[in-house]
Amino acid sequence: MKLAIMQPYIFPYIGYFQLINAVDKFVIYDDVNFINRGWINRNRILVNGKDSLFTIPLKDASQNKLIDEIDVNWDAAWKNKFLKTIEQSYKKAPFYKEGLEIIEKTFNVEELNTSNVIFNNLKVICEYLDIKTELVPSSTIYQNTDLKAQERILDICLQEKANHYINPIGGLELYDKAYFESKNLKLNFIKAKPVVYSQFKNEFVPWLSMIDVLMFNSKEKIQEFLKEYELV
Repeated sequence: MKLAIMQPYIFPYIGYFQLINAVDKFVIYDDVNFINRGWINRNRILVNGKDSLFTIPLKDASQNKLIDEIDVNWDAAWKNKFLKTIEQSYKKAPFYKEGLEIIEKTFNVEELNTSNVIFNNLKVICEYLDIKTELVPSSTIYQNTDLKAQERILDICLQEKANHYINPIGGLELYDKAYFESKNLKLNFIKAKPVVYSQFKNEFVPWLSMIDVLMFNSKEKIQEFLKEYELV
């Protein structure tokens, strides 16, 4: 069984979904400390041909709190402004209708908990793309917050009876393949290949939020992008 573990990110870039698609079960690592100015509640979209950062407002966010202890601040003014920006930036995109529907399914919820909002966002996108991977929040199952770093990752793998763990390429220096193998776990790192598509007539801006990918590409094309990676 192939397993991956990642912190919850809102509308993450295509590489995040490549990782989800590469495994049988994807653990949303939501009972770890929140990271200020990270990608949990932020990402980038295309505005006037350039990348522009958006940030979903949170209530009393702090690095002293766990991700699943923080709520979204569904401020109506912010939501309306963001949707207006989306309309102005993407209304002429070929798949604007499909992309907007996914955004609305994410935002038009009563849910406040940040982890649950992101879980719903990831699930909606996976369903649209026919990704069958099971999504599991770590806060609901493993009861191992006393463990740290590599040992906690290993414990989740062992609890799930996984035999293959796939990690983002950024963890290449953090995890020891020989140590994983001593626990009967194969370890690989996923490396995304360049994903390029037309963004109107602008010079291409890579690795933007999944919002951008959804607006400019058909479901079938995105499914092809999901396979554009290598395991190292």
